[in-house]
Amino acid sequence: MDGEAGFPGYITIDLAALRRNFERIAAIAAPAPVAGIVKADAYGLGAVQVTRALLAAGCRHFFVAHVEEAVALRPHLPTEAQLLVLNGLQPGAEAICAAAQIIPVLNSLAQLERWRTQARLEGRRLPAVLQFDTGMSRFGVAPAERAAVRNEIAQSPELEILYLMSHLASADEPTKAQNAAQLAEMQMVTREFAPLPFSFANSAGALLGKDYHGALVRAGIALYGGAPQFGAANPMEPVVSLSVAVAQTRTVPSGTMVGYSGAHLTSKSTRLAVVSAGYADGLPRSLSGRGAVYFRGQRLPILGRVSMDSMTVDISDLPDEAPDLGSLVEVIGPHQTLEMLAADAGTISYEILTGLGRRFRREYR
Repeated sequence: MDGEAGFPGYITIDLAALRRNFERIAAIAAPAPVAGIVKADAYGLGAVQVTRALLAAGCRHFFVAHVEEAVALRPHLPTEAQLLVLNGLQPGAEAICAAAQIIPVLNSLAQLERWRTQARLEGRRLPAVLQFDTGMSRFGVAPAERAAVRNEIAQSPELEILYLMSHLASADEPTKAQNAAQLAEMQMVTREFAPLPFSFANSAGALLGKDYHGALVRAGIALYGGAPQFGAANPMEPVVSLSVAVAQTRTVPSGTMVGYSGAHLTSKSTRLAVVSAGYADGLPRSLSGRGAVYFRGQRLPILGRVSMDSMTVDISDLPDEAPDLGSLVEVIGPHQTLEMLAADAGTISYEILTGLGRRFRREYR
């Protein structure tokens, strides 16, 4: 296949598959509703387009990481949809959130106090979610702060606490003991703050069982086709495919150095293709000498170092007439999954997905 409009690469985003992934998680989580995690521009796939697809599938809860993301997305949501900010409130953002119907996930007593002050200034109740650290040592109210937070809530009728929340650190490893330990801690929090409902499970957590679901499941990587758990078959449909154009082909003799610093030395006559994507497009330099692309089902190893805008692959095993200038090679698709590419790069699917560059043409289906 060849490029249609001269772009260096083409990303296809299957919104129908994304909706079906949402429906799969919703069936597992029922009766708890499922929220869509659309932070980082919906994992790099376009927050507006993804959110529209999720709305059509029945999703009414959306999480982003930062207030700026929420401000940009709020006009694209119906009034009744909840839009929440995971990373909490930076000082000075309270009025912005209140005005735009953005719900903060409060991670400390100080954030809780400032949000209560904003509610009093507004003269109305403001919703919030309270996050607790149950063993990840990242965001959330520390165990030593829980009593003070509970006392503050009791004195804050201006605040409507929608959920108690925490985040699983190891749900993608279902047999890891940390999952049960965090669940026990979350259950302790819910007893201390009864009768408030809780939100605990992420994509992988949804597969750990009903005890983890609570009143709201938060789905992220699984929506986008990533495998929720390590070492298990991926139950989700692929959402993203990436094809990149060939920019040049040539044949070089044995003993030819390829790429920066001559990182690869050919041991025989070799046919090479230069592909129009590199680490500026989200294909990590760590793929150098390890990763591959595919053409008509044939694996084409990357030779030498991945450059900023290109990489070189070995096409010696292909017929002489292919590929040619403008031919498209598969980077993510039926022969190479997101997880396979990530494994070759020594990273995770999240990093690959969120890093895919804006120089590629995008098609939503």
